[in-house]
This record gives sequence, C-alpha cells and structure tokens, in this order.
Amino acid sequence: MASSLSNNITAFLNFVAFMCSIPIISAGIWLASKADNQCILWLRWPLVVMGVALLLVSLTGFAGAYWNKEGLLGVYLVSMAILIVLLLSLLILASVVTPPDGSYAVPGRRYHDYRLGGYSAWLRDHVTGDDYWADIRACLAADPHICPAMNNNYFTAQLFFAARLSPLQSGCCKPPTICGYQYVSPTMWINPTYPMIDADCSIWNNDPTQLCYNCDSCKAGLLGNLRSEWRKVNVILIVTVVLLISVYLIACSAYKNAQTKGRK
Repeated sequence: MASSLSNNITAFLNFVAFMCSIPIISAGIWLASKADNQCILWLRWPLVVMGVALLLVSLTGFAGAYWNKEGLLGVYLVSMAILIVLLLSLLILASVVTPPDGSYAVPGRRYHDYRLGGYSAWLRDHVTGDDYWADIRACLAADPHICPAMNNNYFTAQLFFAARLSPLQSGCCKPPTICGYQYVSPTMWINPTYPMIDADCSIWNNDPTQLCYNCDSCKAGLLGNLRSEWRKVNVILIVTVVLLISVYLIACSAYKNAQTKGRK
C-alpha cells in the first residue's frame, strides 16, 4: 500500500516535471529564433536540448512509477539531479554575466547607443572575441531583417530619431551618435563632425555590406540584445528550477520511504 501511494506521488511529480519542460523548450525556441542567436551557433540550442532532456527524464520517471520499475526510478533520480545542476549552472552564469549594461542615452534620440566596455568580460571574450566575430559579423550582414529592413520603416530623420531601435540595430546599422554624422537614411550617413572622437567613427561605411559591422558598437549592440533576451529567460529559469528542486526533493523522500517500508 505504501509503495503504491509512493508511486502515485512520484508519477504525479513527474507529470509536474513534464509540464516544466514545456516553458523551457518554448524559451529555447524563442531564443533560437532571434536574429542575434541565429548568428551565435553555440548559444542557439542548449536550452532546447535541456528542455527536451527534462521531458524525456520526466517520462522515464513516470513510467518507472506507473509500472513500479525501481531501475527506471533510479535512472530518473540520477538524471533529474544532473539536469537540475545543469539548469542551475546555466541560471547562475546568465545571472552573473548579464547585469552589466553598456547602453547609454543620447540627447535628442529615443534609442540608446552602446559601449562594448559596459558588458561583462566573459561575454566579450566568448561572444565578440576575435575567434568568433568574423563569422558572426558575416551572419549579421547577410540578415535582411536587421539593417536593410530599417530603410522601409523610417523615411525621415525625425521618425528615425524617435524610433525604439533594438541594441543590434543601433550598434550595427548606424554610426555612433557621438561622431556627429548627418542623417540621409537609416543606413546612410555623411560628413562626420567629430571623426576622431571615437575609433568607430572612422570605421563606419555606407556600403550595405560594411556599415558598422566592424565597430565595437556593433559588438556591444549584439551583447545588448543577448542581455535583454536572457534576462527575460532568467525569469522562466528561476521559477522552473525552484519548482524542479521542490519536486525532486519530494520524489526522493517518497522513493526512500517506499523502500524503507517495503523492507519491513
């Protein structure tokens, strides 16, 4: 009787764990669909993989509890512990590296500009380092939804200056405001007033394949996008990890009690 009750509890808890996998998979797919993550291959799928693994592990635990298979329950408990550790590690890493913000307001503009030095050293090294940037830069330049699309939305300087540009658009598709370029179109600017005030001022190029993709402001804009996206995902991860830890501790207790009573 005790074993049956314990198995029912464990089966229910695994159903809860199964439901927890859905927001994780959904958050992972949402991240993978973003233009910036499509250009950073190693960031695209980890969350989806963890979500799918959680789904499979919870199904294993459910099957073990339903058919009273101690072997499957043992696999479930070990696998779930590993997944919780991995999710907790990912949450801690994201929480540590995303708080620094490289954005700053500019007079007369609704959008912000971005400084690379404002972001964590870990992000700068692992996302915008020299070993990675060439491929990321080429990917960003080839995406028609980042910079080219802006020319269809803002037909005057007033509209452009009042726009809420994404960090990626602000950093990569226009020169830094501090340079004093004159607006012609969202991706065409001329006659910088202060060409030497920032290294990015001399890097800007009106060639659609160049723009500011080689600028530090573009790297900062990419990190700004990642920061915004991962801070939203962190909320889902916090709730899910807390729930999974609670479920796991109850499942371990139920499994242990069932074994203890089964020996009596």
